[in-house]
Amino acid sequence: MLDALEIAAEPNRRRLLHLLARSEQSVGELAAHFTVSRSAVSQHLLLLEQAGLVAARKEGRNRYYRLNPVGMGTLRDLVEQFWTDELDLLASDSAALARQRHGPPQHHRTQPDTSHQDKGPSNELR
Repeated sequence: MLDALEIAAEPNRRRLLHLLARSEQSVGELAAHFTVSRSAVSQHLLLLEQAGLVAARKEGRNRYYRLNPVGMGTLRDLVEQFWTDELDLLASDSAALARQRHGPPQHHRTQPDTSHQDKGPSNELR
């Protein structure tokens, strides 16, 4: 199985996925949005289909593509897992860097709050 995350990361294929999110479209309709040849668009669509991200159907001489909900769900899970892992690594690296710079976390003793006590002579009536 092809790596769906890697396949979808290429800018032309990512654009195709965005266009197909609107509706099913023929290769010709999709190719109209690109400066590359219709053949190049077909090759991108074939890779997306092999990765399970799109599905195709043939009607007469035309081939129509649509998003594959199962494949897109898998891609969403991969992206979420990627960012979860990356953010965990970032937090871990950040904590290690902070320890390197400042040493282990220090616990400070807190002083009782005495701001409410009068510091001057008593104002009580005698």
